[in-house]
Amino acid sequence: MSGSPEIEELPATQTGPKGVIHDWRKFKLESEDHESIPPNKRELLRQMSNPRSNNDNTQEKIGRKMSVHEYEMIQEEDEACLRKYRKQCMQEMHGRLSFGPKFDAVFELDSGEAFLDVIEKEHRLTVVVVHIYDDGIAGCDALNNSLTCLAAEYSTVKFCRIRASATGAGERFSDDVLPTLLVYKAGELLGNFLCFTKHLNEEFFATDVENFLNEYGLLPGKEIAACPDEEENTDVD
Repeated sequence: MSGSPEIEELPATQTGPKGVIHDWRKFKLESEDHESIPPNKRELLRQMSNPRSNNDNTQEKIGRKMSVHEYEMIQEEDEACLRKYRKQCMQEMHGRLSFGPKFDAVFELDSGEAFLDVIEKEHRLTVVVVHIYDDGIAGCDALNNSLTCLAAEYSTVKFCRIRASATGAGERFSDDVLPTLLVYKAGELLGNFLCFTKHLNEEFFATDVENFLNEYGLLPGKEIAACPDEEENTDVD
């Protein structure tokens, strides 16, 4: 119908064991440096990544001849490339299942109006964490650093900070209640933690803040993309 909004189609991805193998072969072919692949191996990869053929007999012959070659090629596959492919697939899957905007930093709010805007106008599915701080207050710097780390791991959460004097309600956020951590979603206050450091040890880190917020169920699932790269944790023989 004219006037109906167009729906953007997601790239088609084959499913099932054979589909996954074909997608992997195609990824391998596209990601390899073509100059470093022998012509016969490159052609074999091309055939393996495109199983359709107008000639069924020819396709069957290719299938029979490829069995040994394919086994040898699988043995030679670069494990780092395979891990990269798996990670890309996980990221694409997560992207299709995730909703709402994404963030990767702590946002500095410079006024009470900006403070209200981030609470009231942010996407309804977005969790907003606001740190109210001031210079020279114990724990404020450590909490700022912790939120910076968490912002890199929870891209669907909007982490913000604002000086107490910039809120327009400085009398409500005196030094004895700082640092204060507020958590909102869809304009609703979910968490109100005055003098947040009283809930933690004298010396704390991002994992401590993360665990505390998780105890109250205030953080969504951690992003797949934020998991440490497998290349850094897996030794290749």
